[in-house]
Amino acid sequence: MAEPGFWDDTRGAAKLSAERARLGKRVDRYESLSSEVGDLEELLTLTAEDDELAELAAAVEPLKRELAALEEAAMFQGEYDGGGAVVTIHAGTGGTDAQDWTEMLLRMYLRWAADRGFSTEVLETSPGEEAGLKSATFTVNGENAYGILRAERGVHRLVRLSPFDAARRRHTSFAQVIVGPLVEDDVDIEIDDSDLRIDTYRASGAGGQHVNKTDSAVRITHVPTGIVVQCQAERSQLSNRDTAMQLLKSRLVEAELKRREEELALERGERQDADFGSQIRSYVLHPYQLVKDHRTGIEEGNTQAVLDGRLDQLIRGYLLGSAKRRAN
Repeated sequence: MAEPGFWDDTRGAAKLSAERARLGKRVDRYESLSSEVGDLEELLTLTAEDDELAELAAAVEPLKRELAALEEAAMFQGEYDGGGAVVTIHAGTGGTDAQDWTEMLLRMYLRWAADRGFSTEVLETSPGEEAGLKSATFTVNGENAYGILRAERGVHRLVRLSPFDAARRRHTSFAQVIVGPLVEDDVDIEIDDSDLRIDTYRASGAGGQHVNKTDSAVRITHVPTGIVVQCQAERSQLSNRDTAMQLLKSRLVEAELKRREEELALERGERQDADFGSQIRSYVLHPYQLVKDHRTGIEEGNTQAVLDGRLDQLIRGYLLGSAKRRAN
């Protein structure tokens, strides 16, 4: 940054400056944690009373959480891991229950992001015929958002007594979660205009005087890959198109990263279960209460807490397992 002409490339300089600030913040957190641990170690040598030991034990808890956060940050070495994420949820098998499940997952992730201090923006929702959502797309901005949310890629399964079944029978429904990096507008990805099919339609919204009267929403299909993105968050069709193109770039980058991961896994001789049909987690609400991650075996009995956004234990378990596999 001290080199002459560093700021001649404003965009590149700003990106590098932001990276320096992010790494500097991580170093500061480590040094602060080390200092606090040293202080507690000195106090421990001077402490003999049980009540004083209890106070020290209580003081250790926030340090354990800070250490866990630092360990988590060290897992993210990928090119896009430190940045934002684009998350798309599609209803799968299960009819109206699957569409309701899609809306429940959207609520779960938005609450999780808010608890983490991340900012979110919902770019598109496609309402179901009776209830719920056929699909939803939103962005998550915050440190390591993409690196963290990669743990959620795959199919999520819900088992419950259906509120849409008059006989109140147990139903199983599925939703697919796709996570891509939130790439910058200037990312170097070649997209041939002839490979795109662009459709416009009226964005869903409130009725009455607020009903949408123009075809402002945009849907883009990348014909060679079959990837479909859409945006209706903006009032302007042009703005929605620009956002949809950014989403398409994110999905194309994610497809390429996924292909590389699969190639590395094959080289290691690992079993491949990363295709979109894989079921990564089950949420059972009847006849018992249990959330189970099938990749790690981690279970959580408080299903309501998970659906309210308490995902960190499940996500962290997967990330730690992935880091160990890469190390081996």
